[in-house]
Amino acid sequence: MREKQMIRSKHLEEKTEKIPIDQLRPFKNHPFQVVLNEGMYELAESVKSMGVLTPIAVRPHPEGGYEILSGHRRVRACEIAGMDKVPAKILQLNDDMAVIFLVESNIQRENLLPSEKAYAYRMRLEAMKRQGLRTDLTSSQIGTKFRTDEMIAKEIRESRNQIHRYIRLTNLIYPLLDLVDTKKVPVNAAVELSYLGTKAQSDIVEIIGHDEISVSIKQAVEIRRLSRDGKIDMAAIESILKERTTKNLSLTLKENMIRKYFPKEYTKEQMENVVFALLEKWSEKQSKKKISMHGKD
Repeated sequence: MREKQMIRSKHLEEKTEKIPIDQLRPFKNHPFQVVLNEGMYELAESVKSMGVLTPIAVRPHPEGGYEILSGHRRVRACEIAGMDKVPAKILQLNDDMAVIFLVESNIQRENLLPSEKAYAYRMRLEAMKRQGLRTDLTSSQIGTKFRTDEMIAKEIRESRNQIHRYIRLTNLIYPLLDLVDTKKVPVNAAVELSYLGTKAQSDIVEIIGHDEISVSIKQAVEIRRLSRDGKIDMAAIESILKERTTKNLSLTLKENMIRKYFPKEYTKEQMENVVFALLEKWSEKQSKKKISMHGKD
């Protein structure tokens, strides 16, 4: 909390200056996309008629000019509107504090993509770790041991477990992560697929693109189990993804029957994720038991 207060107090000390747009550069590897969509052009029209109501935040760049910490969309809107300067707060922040400020300033935006959240959470936690703050990224998929500073979870308004799951998505190859962003692969299923190697992930992207199918969390769990057992190849993946749902057992668990076993803030999606993870562990134990019994025979 002390670091956050330091950033805010420094922010308030600085005066607003008009900075030429050609002296600005985006923050290196920042995860937040600036898309030329309808919303962007509406923002440009607003900027053109009313100006920039909230100054952007920047810091001096070692090679000259300034690096944008907050306001990448506003800067692009100003360019579209034909403006050559933008009001800005100039902050003096080191690399790690700049990352923390960048994420804090952008993470509450509406309609953030899973990839944006994934890399933003990862950037912030890594920066906090370098600052000597507690992160302890030791969680399993269920996330019962995952611990981090309470401030992060409260400010981001995500559970610590969910933050960890999003960070797992940074292990996906970019084409597969794009499928998550476009909702062709659910986040929970993508978390399971993030444990696969790049070859298996590439095969999944190819199969999904060719056959226009998606991946359920059940299929993702099964694919991950095949990978762990060393039995995965493109044919095996294709067989799982093309399996007809009518051949699968249909089982409905009433929410009111299992809700008591979960924290109040858990969503239905999070509960489903835990159930499948526990079933996977149970299945592993059953397989080991069968192998053990066979060996005794």
